[in-house]
Amino acid sequence: MALSCLLLAAALPAQPPAPGWTPEFSFQFQNVTSVTISPDGQQAAWVQSKPVMETEKSETLAHIWVARTDGARRFQLTRGDIGAASPVWSPDSKYIYFTSARAGSEQIYRAYIAGGEAEKLTDFKGAIGTFSIAPDGKSLAFKAAETDPALEKAKKEKRDFRVVGANPANHALYILPLDAERKHRKLFDAPYHVANFSWSPDSKHIAFERWPSPLADNWTKADISEADIATGAVKDLAATPSVESTPIYSPDGRYIALNNGTTRWAGEHRINLLTRATAQLRPLPVTYDEQPRLLGWAPDSSKIYFVEPKRTRTHLGAMPLDGPPATVYESARGVFTPDLNTTGTHFGLTAETPSEPVEAYVLPVANPATPKQISRANTGIPLPALGRTETISWKSPDGREIEGLLTYPVAYQPGQKVPLLLNIHGGPAGVFTENFIGRAAIYPLAAFASKGYAILRPNPRGSSGYGRQFRFDNVNDWGGKDYEDDQAGVDKVIAMGIADPAKLAIMGWSYGGYMTSWTITQTKRFKAAVIGAPVTNLWSFTGTADIPGFLPDYFSGEPFQNFEAYRKHSPITHIKNVVTPTLLLHGEADERVPIGQGYEYYNALKRQGGIAKMVAYPRTPHGPREPKFVLDIMRRHLDWMEKYVQ
Repeated sequence: MALSCLLLAAALPAQPPAPGWTPEFSFQFQNVTSVTISPDGQQAAWVQSKPVMETEKSETLAHIWVARTDGARRFQLTRGDIGAASPVWSPDSKYIYFTSARAGSEQIYRAYIAGGEAEKLTDFKGAIGTFSIAPDGKSLAFKAAETDPALEKAKKEKRDFRVVGANPANHALYILPLDAERKHRKLFDAPYHVANFSWSPDSKHIAFERWPSPLADNWTKADISEADIATGAVKDLAATPSVESTPIYSPDGRYIALNNGTTRWAGEHRINLLTRATAQLRPLPVTYDEQPRLLGWAPDSSKIYFVEPKRTRTHLGAMPLDGPPATVYESARGVFTPDLNTTGTHFGLTAETPSEPVEAYVLPVANPATPKQISRANTGIPLPALGRTETISWKSPDGREIEGLLTYPVAYQPGQKVPLLLNIHGGPAGVFTENFIGRAAIYPLAAFASKGYAILRPNPRGSSGYGRQFRFDNVNDWGGKDYEDDQAGVDKVIAMGIADPAKLAIMGWSYGGYMTSWTITQTKRFKAAVIGAPVTNLWSFTGTADIPGFLPDYFSGEPFQNFEAYRKHSPITHIKNVVTPTLLLHGEADERVPIGQGYEYYNALKRQGGIAKMVAYPRTPHGPREPKFVLDIMRRHLDWMEKYVQ
């Protein structure tokens, strides 16, 4: 439930405003994503994005940039008022394929890297998802859902009623030959949804992850199948009660690496090796956090590269076919997001630290010591003073060691007692990592520090990055030991002589919203609370969210089977205890945590005479996407703290 950075609008000021960091200034920073290295290892492509917030517009504009992997010859590949995304290199490293809606709908394009206009390759009537180029370069595959003409006609005639759960818009696989005709064909007909997929090295097969339907709950039923490109024939490769996902062929074609895990929502899986000749599935050793994301294979098919969180940073590892996993790269500070090129020779990274904004980097597999920066998206922007961020740890009442990130106020002097903001992450299996605190996101961390606040971002039990057992330690116990972990962190910062116990506030989004709404029913120590997209009534949430299987997994049964647990752990049950001035923020199009959860809490507070305010954001799903809304949320956090804490 983490949110992407949103970035600079052309109309915003080019110099840092006095007297310090503001939400507006955070929008000067561009976001950098999707760093991909060419198969020959000589060039890199990435996406830079910025917000457009002029007049009637409130959107993010993304374009593709290219540079040599030595950092030379940097240039912008795509331009215009309509963006481009998802760069993919051709096997010969001469073309970049990408998606864009420049022709009115999202289609796949190809640009010759040496110059010239991009050419449109598809004319698909529907929603195109991810795509991939065949290793032989002769065709591409994409997943997509075709537009139903009957449904479009029904919409026009105001007859577009629907049966809930029926006829979902499944993604199918399509093959587009890259010859003169370029006519796509559906690879096969099947009553299921295609998720991740990959080409075999000989370009004759595609292995794919399939769900019964695209409903969010159905990840628990993922299996792996393989399709023959010539005939469209499909056979199952791994179809068990476990969750099989993310298939990737080895370069020699002998194996398919995949993730195999349980159906537990907290996350519990390991890398498995499927031998194609025998169809045998073999689990490889567990990784540190038991949540590996597969990146690809070494060129000699000897190992599989993966990435996963490790405490507040990132771990890039290699899993050999026999033996334990090994570390490939860990940053000394900050976090990164890697991608491996198709030949297994280079990683493309986005990387950032609490004091350094995100940029694109290249990391050679043969010498993974120091990544080389290749983008200059945010280089040269003069930064106002930033509050220092450090990792701290403390003991919870039961003796469990907990870790978190503490950001100091700008120019903090030892011995000063300052207001403290407790910021709680979502998930609950999220994790606070060492990201750039000046990003334009819902929590204006740099602006808070500039105004004299300290911010504590704890990783209580239930968080990712600390191993499987830690992540499962809040099962059947939301608002229990995790609450104690958070409060012990506040006590720690008070004991350090930093936090003023009379000036405490709390905020969080999603599960962080749950914990915030729960916390102010349990203690009166906080002078203000801002609650974003909260789960406040576990029973009604389970019946209205798009993930009805989520809480029954965390609470060992359905609400009607385990009523007391749902009642006991619902913030709404204890709302009569709330005295904290509370601001609620919620998206009207939120299917993950429907806005009714916010209304239930807000109306209960108002009816009992509490200080409460609620802001609803139209068109907004679980995380705000429109830059003007993000800016408004940032300002409202600051204003609420200024009104009730300072």
